[in-house]
Amino acid sequence: MANIASARKRARQAVKNRAHNMGLRSRFRTAMKAVLKPLHKGDAQAAAEAYKEAVPVIDKTVSKGLIHRNKAARHKSRLNARIRDLAQG
Repeated sequence: MANIASARKRARQAVKNRAHNMGLRSRFRTAMKAVLKPLHKGDAQAAAEAYKEAVPVIDKTVSKGLIHRNKAARHKSRLNARIRDLAQG
């Protein structure tokens, strides 16, 4: 346990920030799964709609510093490519 007042405060802040980050990370993962589920079923239309809802969530995760912008770009690119491939045939 921290002995200095500032260290105790940082420990309290760390607990609060971790809870906040876990919620944002959960929202990110849920958005990703919402796109992947229709992809596995072969429903390109539903996947495209879920993708449009997932993109702002992914971007917000980047702006909050939870994931790197290149990771977000990679996820968006791969999801979009899978949707396009499914729609084409």
